[in-house]
Amino acid sequence: MDSHDERPETAVDAADDRVALGLALLERLEHESLELPAVVDRIETVTSDPTVTRTILDEAELRGIIEREDGIIRPKSRQYVSFEQDVITKEGEFSCRRCGSSLSTGYFIKLDAGELGPFGSSCIRKVTGREQ
Repeated sequence: MDSHDERPETAVDAADDRVALGLALLERLEHESLELPAVVDRIETVTSDPTVTRTILDEAELRGIIEREDGIIRPKSRQYVSFEQDVITKEGEFSCRRCGSSLSTGYFIKLDAGELGPFGSSCIRKVTGREQ
């Protein structure tokens, strides 16, 4: 098989990675309930594509990761992001994935589906639910 026969990555493949990462993030939400805009704010650290965002929310509900009712999201898992175990820092030149600020230290969340980040020190607290 030559290299021309290999299947190229498609938009669906890229969306699948984003969906997996989004689901992994929703599994770790540290709130009893959140309003939909707060959940979408977190999902936007994975994707800004509204179709993928909807897919993440729909799939999370189908898999029992969340419950949705009247704009309120209730996470079903009680597995939270542990700063000691699940957040790593890296030195370098980064842009925060949430707010776009320039960073010399990036905070990354280690999730089953991969790493999410970089974030600045205040955005990592917002994404993980330590700060509103």
